[in-house]
Amino acid sequence: MNAIVPRNATSTRGALLAALACVLVGGSFTANSLLGDYPHAGGQFLRYALACALLLPLAGRGAAGRLAALAPRQWLRLALLAAVGMVGFNLAVLAAERTAEPAVPGVFVGCAPVIVAVLVPLLDGRRPRRGVLYGALLVAAGAFAVQGWGRSDGTGIAFSVCALAGEVGFAVLAVPVLRPLGPRLLSAAVCGVAALQSAVLGLLLDGGAWLRRPDGTETAALLWQAVVVTVVGFVCWYMGLQRIGAERATLFSGLIPVAAACTAPLAGTGTYGAAQAAGSALVGLGVALGSRAARRTARPRTGPGPGLSGEPRPPVPHRPRA
Repeated sequence: MNAIVPRNATSTRGALLAALACVLVGGSFTANSLLGDYPHAGGQFLRYALACALLLPLAGRGAAGRLAALAPRQWLRLALLAAVGMVGFNLAVLAAERTAEPAVPGVFVGCAPVIVAVLVPLLDGRRPRRGVLYGALLVAAGAFAVQGWGRSDGTGIAFSVCALAGEVGFAVLAVPVLRPLGPRLLSAAVCGVAALQSAVLGLLLDGGAWLRRPDGTETAALLWQAVVVTVVGFVCWYMGLQRIGAERATLFSGLIPVAAACTAPLAGTGTYGAAQAAGSALVGLGVALGSRAARRTARPRTGPGPGLSGEPRPPVPHRPRA
């Protein structure tokens, strides 16, 4: 007999997993700065290909069968998830930073909790939760306070909006394929798709120069991104998403700039002052407010399985549980 895990314990674990994933992403900005001279598409290919190879043995028995059972529309969703939320997101950030200071795309990406707090309920056939929306606004304000606003032009702002769309897509597009695949197999599959997309993109943009042997520093940065940020971070993110839903999980994306600001002094690339402390406090308050509202206003649903938001639905009456 399987032990019954209390819902509060599941919710707490989901929150901790989502928070850890976002902290790892925020702490990876130093690694990104070490790859400035490496071909971008080639770096993504190495990162995602290695992550896929490490994740597949962790996917569990029957992984090949579960992948084979996916419908064409689900494979299309995986392709969109990789193209929009991974490859496209990274390209948009790099393009934005050509004409804008790094804080500009960071501020736009910090608005992702607000978009998700509105979009996910609408796609799920319900009204946005006011408390979750207020919490998301506090998280966005905190992210702005941590990063500040930099110089930009219209092109930089346009690509920053694309980066925001990629961040939203990374959460929303994953939900329908999370249930049949699970966090580990979903992470492996989407990394494999992203590696293929990166290889094609590199050949189209850079020709034969799309891939080269990285030096020692670049190798260390790529290993950190593949093993820690992608393997550990993606699995934690999707496990958290599975437990607490996209609305609550995306609130924790406000921890990305906080983690980046906290680690910047260690790498000698920035300082942590009063503005960063105040922004961190706003992010924490927004996460707490939004999470509490999501738990309090959750409504029961009919039919098995989670809705788009990830909130659990009770089983159909008189139907035995697996």
